[in-house]
Amino acid sequence: MSKEEKIDIHRNPWKTTGSRVVYDNPWINVREDQVLNPAGKPGIYGVVSFKNFAIGIIPVDQEGNTWLVGQYRYSLNEWSWEIPMGGGLKDIDMLESAKRELKEETGYTAARWTNIMTIHTSNSVTDELGVVYLAEDLTPGEKEPEETEQLMVKKLPLKEAIDWVMEGKITDSISVGGLLKVARLKNI
Repeated sequence: MSKEEKIDIHRNPWKTTGSRVVYDNPWINVREDQVLNPAGKPGIYGVVSFKNFAIGIIPVDQEGNTWLVGQYRYSLNEWSWEIPMGGGLKDIDMLESAKRELKEETGYTAARWTNIMTIHTSNSVTDELGVVYLAEDLTPGEKEPEETEQLMVKKLPLKEAIDWVMEGKITDSISVGGLLKVARLKNI
């Protein structure tokens, strides 16, 4: 039997021996854990805990178009094209947060919503949970961006947005995962 076949996937091989918060703000909490790794050796592990859910939306109209949102991402120090997305408070229904984000960033509302995936954005360092919705039967309206958002909204065929993923023009994990899932669901 190989080593992989002997692993109990329901047992945590890490042991936490101590923990302390090293940073906290309204959006994230960063803690440093003292650990014994799976080999039994001491070390540290940093974990970023998000206080909101990550919510992504892929709006698709009857002609097969979607909307991407472009913005300068401070943490990357570069421009990023993404699906409409934002944070959803954990005590508010995820779908209600998705509806708010779509309206804020694109002006659109949708009559039909489908939860298409759950995603862990970077599970080696964070517990952030993301969800992606497909929004259809769209009605246009006025955008309502937050003061921290300087957004460019681009309408394009869904197939072209998927091509952008494949060409590396879209690198955000929620956008990549969501668009590839929609491509499979819609046979694009």
